[in-house]
Amino acid sequence: MRAVVLVGGMGTRLRPLTLSVPKQMLPVGGRPMIEHVVEHLAVHGVDEVVLALGFRPDAFLAAYPDGRCRGVKLRYAVEAEPLDTAGAVAFAAGEAGVDETFVVCNGDVLTDLDLTELVAFHRRSAALATISLTPVEDPSAFGVVPTDGDGRVLAFIEKPRREEAPTNLINGGTYVLEPEVLERIPPGRRVSIERETFPELAATGRLYALASAASWLDAGTPATYLAANLRHAGDAPRPAGVDPAASVADSVLAPDARVGPGARVERSVLMAGARVEAGAVVTDSLLGPGTLVGSGAAVTELSVLGAGAEVAAGRRLRGAHLPES
Repeated sequence: MRAVVLVGGMGTRLRPLTLSVPKQMLPVGGRPMIEHVVEHLAVHGVDEVVLALGFRPDAFLAAYPDGRCRGVKLRYAVEAEPLDTAGAVAFAAGEAGVDETFVVCNGDVLTDLDLTELVAFHRRSAALATISLTPVEDPSAFGVVPTDGDGRVLAFIEKPRREEAPTNLINGGTYVLEPEVLERIPPGRRVSIERETFPELAATGRLYALASAASWLDAGTPATYLAANLRHAGDAPRPAGVDPAASVADSVLAPDARVGPGARVERSVLMAGARVEAGAVVTDSLLGPGTLVGSGAAVTELSVLGAGAEVAAGRRLRGAHLPES
């Protein structure tokens, strides 16, 4: 089975980390986010992934020059201009010659969804498209999807007010589609799968959805990206560059990260080459590649330092983005 993975966005919510690196190439637990996504697809029988690329496609090509990722064949479809979600799916599937049932997923959603079950449900339902649903506490920032008892989608409501949402089940960003769906996506312009394609399919009665209690995380914001990484805290040994007199807890550090004597790092991510000097404090924050936190400085409250950013000795940052983007 083939899958189209949407990775073309500019990652604006994660700036400044994404000013020069696509969001899906940022590390989660020490390896690029996209590898977690592809590996999950492979477990469920996907043997070819088409990456729908837009922003900085060169990063993916450089990372996987042999066209393989986690044992899965990669194909690349690079948009000349942004086509939105449905437009990107249609373009990528067309470039790859997709002509049978296929999977679509967002490259920033980390989940252990039972994709095999979703595909089986899709086929039993004779659906044109099937959406995986996940429950959330507040559905107002997502596409809300009420269904009937058979799983047929009754409506597709994009980002309703919390008090007006008919259910807390939202679009989980993983779909199973028939090639016929591609014929319903107008070519040559931006088309949203959430606002145009799915509502139109719902009207035909052949859009279905299946709820899942599987773990699900949209890793596209600083808070959720940090949470995705902290799931892996403790997986790797303490880097050699961490001074014995430093305190590091519940954090993810690149192998070449350095933490000086008396420094404290808690619930944070230090990417390749990041340095925290003597007596500095870093808590609940993200430090990009090559960043420097000077002696006695403090970086706290979900601060985000982009590649090469420097915090002067003694400076205090709370919830800051450096450089500002």
